[in-house]
Amino acid sequence: MFRGLANLNLVADDMTAAVAWYAEVFGTPPYFVRPEQGPVQYAEWRFGDDDDEFALMDARFRPALAQPGGALMSIHVDDVRSTFDRLIALGATAFDPVTQRGEGWWSASVSDPFGNLLGLIQSPHWAAQHA
Repeated sequence: MFRGLANLNLVADDMTAAVAWYAEVFGTPPYFVRPEQGPVQYAEWRFGDDDDEFALMDARFRPALAQPGGALMSIHVDDVRSTFDRLIALGATAFDPVTQRGEGWWSASVSDPFGNLLGLIQSPHWAAQHA
């Protein structure tokens, strides 16, 4: 049985820059970093109402894929437009513009400065469930 998101893991070639960028995005440094001394190879943050886990991993450890693959994970936000605009101001690139998808539904996505897609969604169902 699926129980929920355990970990969203993105990769970066420049972990120092990526950790600094996401610390600015989340407004806090990562709570978990490995190794504890020396250049960061892995970092984790907790965010949101369910303490979801967001992680960055040095691209050297990216699993090998026989074919291109990937997923767009969308994070619920209270205001898609302001979050999208803030990420762009921090150096992300627009991938999919802010778009209304239905009554109360909005989505957008950006490419972070490290080449990862990050989706944003404003969902009335998510908001109602977590009210």
